[in-house]
Amino acid sequence: MRTLSAQAKAESLIEALPWLTRFHGATVVIKYGGNAMTDESLKSGFAEDVVFLQHAGLRPVVVHGGGPQISSALARLGIESTFTAGLRVTTPEAMEVVRMVLVGQVNRDIVGLVNRHGPFAVGMSGEDAHLFTAVRKHAIVDGEPVDIGQVGEIIKVDPGAVGALIDNGRIPIVSSVARGDDGEIYNVNADTAAAALAVALEAQKLIVLTDVEGLYANWPDDTDVIDQLSAGELETLMPTLSSGMVPKMEACLTAVQGGVPQAHVLDGRVPHSLLLEIFTNEGIGTMVMPG
Repeated sequence: MRTLSAQAKAESLIEALPWLTRFHGATVVIKYGGNAMTDESLKSGFAEDVVFLQHAGLRPVVVHGGGPQISSALARLGIESTFTAGLRVTTPEAMEVVRMVLVGQVNRDIVGLVNRHGPFAVGMSGEDAHLFTAVRKHAIVDGEPVDIGQVGEIIKVDPGAVGALIDNGRIPIVSSVARGDDGEIYNVNADTAAAALAVALEAQKLIVLTDVEGLYANWPDDTDVIDQLSAGELETLMPTLSSGMVPKMEACLTAVQGGVPQAHVLDGRVPHSLLLEIFTNEGIGTMVMPG
């Protein structure tokens, strides 16, 4: 029995070899969110995966949001959470909480988990070194723009500080808060931020962790996951997607149209989904390719 299980492990390691060769030195941007971010065992598993990527010669960068954590902090403080067209209405009072939770709590937690394995993770906000510059984004309701407060749309990425950290063997952990040229602070969608950063860093891959297996071919009638599709095919599908999947698939589309060779949506509820995607022949989830 021992020989068989050892043999299986050896086969797994050898299966990883072509992928290790292919992605050695590659920058991989990972959007971290959903259950993988709230379940304790998945959280520590994610940190292990990211450190494994680092040791395997890849250059991981993590971008995170923190919707559930923001909602619970606002509720605790008695600040009402309202959503318009799927976007959180962010008053100056709410923005203070968003910034505090994303930069001071969620970011610190991820940095702490990764750094149990060594001095790798460095926390950053999109405000640091002008990483993300944003303008106010309006929600569109019945064809009309509606002001939803300090919600931003990224117009410029300056990845210099992130690049310097990667070159120094560190793992940047980036929270999705942006600055405006007017000094305003903005809450930006973490999927969008991850895509913008992947393009700016000329990453080899964007990986978006989510709470579904991937993109379903014909939801809700069946649960067949599309394992691969082109940017053109995805554009055609976009109007039919559920609202939760839209920002994730838009992020994949933005990335591959911006020069990133591969973008993936993965089920973050599967332990070690990152490693399964990158280092096995089957992979999991949905991959978007240019074209």
